[in-house]
Amino acid sequence: MYDRDLTDEAGLFKALADPARVAILATLARSEHEVCVCDFTSGLDLNQSTISHHLKLLKDAGLVTSVRRGTWGYYSLAADARARLEAALSSVLPMKVLA
Repeated sequence: MYDRDLTDEAGLFKALADPARVAILATLARSEHEVCVCDFTSGLDLNQSTISHHLKLLKDAGLVTSVRRGTWGYYSLAADARARLEAALSSVLPMKVLA
């Protein structure tokens, strides 16, 4: 049985455990600029409070960053998000297991 603590990895995977959060992350990864929370509400057909909840979970996991301008929050992918996700996946499924 693998005995290393995987709490951090589980937290990252939990943050991705919803299709809307994966879509938000994918959108941010492809955007050259910060994305307003208002853009997600129309794009995902979810209300603003649900989008805000998803963004909070992603922010708490350290996968996104935000700035507030007036009444709106603007989000971007955290600089180290890809590296952290790749490291988490490698911890759980090392390449020799995948081969």
